[in-house]
Amino acid sequence: MEPRALTGDERAIEGLPIRLVIALVVGVASLSVMMNTLGGIQTLGVTELDVRPTPEVIEDGATDLSVEVVGPQGDRVANATVVATGGTATLGSVTTARTNANGTAKLSLSPSLGPNQQEGTIQFDVKPPAGGQYADDRGNTEVLVVDDT
Repeated sequence: MEPRALTGDERAIEGLPIRLVIALVVGVASLSVMMNTLGGIQTLGVTELDVRPTPEVIEDGATDLSVEVVGPQGDRVANATVVATGGTATLGSVTTARTNANGTAKLSLSPSLGPNQQEGTIQFDVKPPAGGQYADDRGNTEVLVVDDT
């Protein structure tokens, strides 16, 4: 091979820009995957919350409920806000209560069922306490409301 053969060869220039573009795209995609992986590390410490209502089955009409907010291992969570809304049963309004130091909230509800409806549900959402590593992303335990007649 002659020393001047490389300077006279124009074929090397033709594929160079497209190779640079491909390398840039692959590099950006790899960086994006790595950043998402690193960003997700903080969310590994988040604890999903659930509720334990007592009683779990009630009749329609005025009722007092005790609701515990718990983590996956059953540990109770203080200063969380419990929000009760009508699922397939009707509540006159949205009811909220804050959990005490024992992780228990007291709610007074008056659920009602529609005509020819034998049962319904009350749904609960939890607003975790500020500053904690808690989340309420999944559905929570519901209370079953049955017709008292």
